Amino acid sequence: MGATRWGICSAGKIAHDFLVALKTLPPEDHQVVAIASRDLSRAQEYAKIHEIPKAYGSYAELAEDPDVDIVHIGVVNPYHLPTTLLFIEAKKNVLCEKPMGMNAEEVKTMVQAAQQQQVFFMEGYWTRFFPATERIRSLLSQGSVGDVMVFHAEFGSPQLTIPRCVEKEMGGGGLLDIGGYCIQFASMIFNGEEPESITASGFLHDTGVDKTISIILNYSGQRQAALTCTMTAKMPNRASINGTKGMIEIPSTFWCPTELFVSGQSEKFLLPPPSLKMHFTNSTGLRYEAEHVRQCLRKGLKESPVLTHKDSLLISSILDEVRKQVGVSYPQDKAHHQH
Repeated sequence: MGATRWGICSAGKIAHDFLVALKTLPPEDHQVVAIASRDLSRAQEYAKIHEIPKAYGSYAELAEDPDVDIVHIGVVNPYHLPTTLLFIEAKKNVLCEKPMGMNAEEVKTMVQAAQQQQVFFMEGYWTRFFPATERIRSLLSQGSVGDVMVFHAEFGSPQLTIPRCVEKEMGGGGLLDIGGYCIQFASMIFNGEEPESITASGFLHDTGVDKTISIILNYSGQRQAALTCTMTAKMPNRASINGTKGMIEIPSTFWCPTELFVSGQSEKFLLPPPSLKMHFTNSTGLRYEAEHVRQCLRKGLKESPVLTHKDSLLISSILDEVRKQVGVSYPQDKAHHQH
């Protein structure tokens, strides 16, 4: 198998960072062959900056491009479903930015479509593929902290001035933007188990999306995850995995971790430096997700063993329940009740 040939759907901030991250991988393994934006001039501008051979002014053209092996989808949340379905129907493999869907129902629809068309499909929770996260999984499977009893995580970032974060039509809200990182981490720590109970409390922005929420997930064996996410203030953004024999601390930026403290001892995992200025923290770390996707495609897999379809369905169903408890609903929720 030659290089994995990427198509990039959307010329936004995440697409920029993803492209810069791909540049840190060997060109014989990863090639970007095309980019599409609904605004052709924007696609052309990105193609120039990132040296991409083809630029399209519509997603449909990208879907029809025979040279594309896999499409990275970085459109705003409400468009994940229609855009993903467009590519899946065209028999393209898809890496869709998190949250995969606006609700569990959408996720189910996408997963079923991918299975029907027999294409690879994965949600872009890049955190799962960082070397530091791999290290956490191996420490846990070795039982080095004993039985994990409590998991703590927080994600706070002042985002109330960013339209896509607060506008309901754009799929705004702290939960979908950053809270999902806490939930997916808890889910990984507790081996993809379904929580026995979910308790959430929080406050809404005047647009009706959530701005601050704390969540308690209780698991079997009296194990607990306590999570907080807010768009109103900056938090230390740490996480800790607390077991009967020890503790793993992720000091800051736990969603893109480069350092761990394992029972007090620091372990560092350096990221390659970016060749261009980036929009988000530690974004060259998107390379690990991209390389993982390449390995899955090489093995002919249709889903990732590290972030399965079942994992994505569980994460989205927890998000749904949390939203229900704090009173956040989107137009996409109603759409499914009418069927």
